[in-house]
Amino acid sequence: MHGLVNCSLQKFMTDTYGRAQWEDVVRAGNCTVTDFESMLQYDSQLTEQILKGAEQVLQKPRAVLLDDMGTYLVSHPNVENLRRLLRFGGSNFLEFLYSLEDLPGRASLAVPDLLLPDMAVEDISPNVFLLHIDVWLNGFAQVITGLLRAIADDYGALVVLEALPKTATCETLQVTLFEADFAQGRQFELGATA
Repeated sequence: MHGLVNCSLQKFMTDTYGRAQWEDVVRAGNCTVTDFESMLQYDSQLTEQILKGAEQVLQKPRAVLLDDMGTYLVSHPNVENLRRLLRFGGSNFLEFLYSLEDLPGRASLAVPDLLLPDMAVEDISPNVFLLHIDVWLNGFAQVITGLLRAIADDYGALVVLEALPKTATCETLQVTLFEADFAQGRQFELGATA
């Protein structure tokens, strides 16, 4: 597993629950690594150990933790740069949703050895879409669910997300866009401020 994934988990847990809780998670998961380097590769079993330790220490199911992590990646001030990169995916929520198909390719341009799962958007009706995500990390669709919920708020869109039954190769989210301009979105400017 790419170090950016484990670093993101570590950053999410320390920013949300504190350093002491992170250390408890590492101990509970019997992890041999306590601080991750973003550009290294780690055994994917280590990521599983972290998630199992987090479930035990934080008393939350994996799905809830990963959903919260997806929300964190868009909304927490400590990861504002990632939010900015994601917002370049489109000027509204629907454009952003379609841009997820290009996310693995864009990620590999920035970090060549970061391999994200393929995603495809399928139109069901003018306001209902299916987002198909190749199975990658167990529960990755929950990260995308939290991310989509937070980015919808960021754009001011009213959406409902529903996980559909998982297959051996694909996780699917149904995205219903009720209103694209439901509320005032968060401030976003193309150029970074000094």
